[in-house]
Amino acid sequence: MAELIEWDMYEVSSEKHPLTGNMVRGRLRKFCLGRSINVLVENTQDKEARIRFAVISGTDISLIKEFFKNLFNDVLIKRVFEKIKNPILAKIKCNIEERYTI
Repeated sequence: MAELIEWDMYEVSSEKHPLTGNMVRGRLRKFCLGRSINVLVENTQDKEARIRFAVISGTDISLIKEFFKNLFNDVLIKRVFEKIKNPILAKIKCNIEERYTI
């Protein structure tokens, strides 16, 4: 059986700027494609005007932090999960593995 990929998940917020509805997800995807960074990115459903992204666990996100800081001067990037398998970005509570015991 194949080993699952582990992801680190981050939440991005801003007090002054909404992060949804202004193509931030698409711009981040394009940015990461151009730099060969594996990324998943979605809007949050459990918090308003935020996005979450995930990168393969252990990935240096300094370029992604710089990308966001160039877009929004007050951006806050917080890691919410480390080494999570098959992350669901929209709702944090969905990432509790015990919910899916086999």
